[in-house]
Amino acid sequence: MSKLLDYLNILDKDAAAREAHKKDPKGAMKKFGLSDHEQEAFISGDKKRVAKLIGVHEDTLPAIQMPQFAA
Repeated sequence: MSKLLDYLNILDKDAAAREAHKKDPKGAMKKFGLSDHEQEAFISGDKKRVAKLIGVHEDTLPAIQMPQFAA
């Protein structure tokens, strides 16, 4: 499983992780171990790009709502 997918799953299930990401997205992603490439993909909000990185079709991902996560 990809590290980015793990991170997305954590954000989906863990309120503390969501809050940490909301306060400092880059810091939280770096602490989790995401590569710069994974961080950039997530921050971009580009579903197609994120889906490709995690190995799923973009239609299987919910919308990436960056305002809720971005600083």
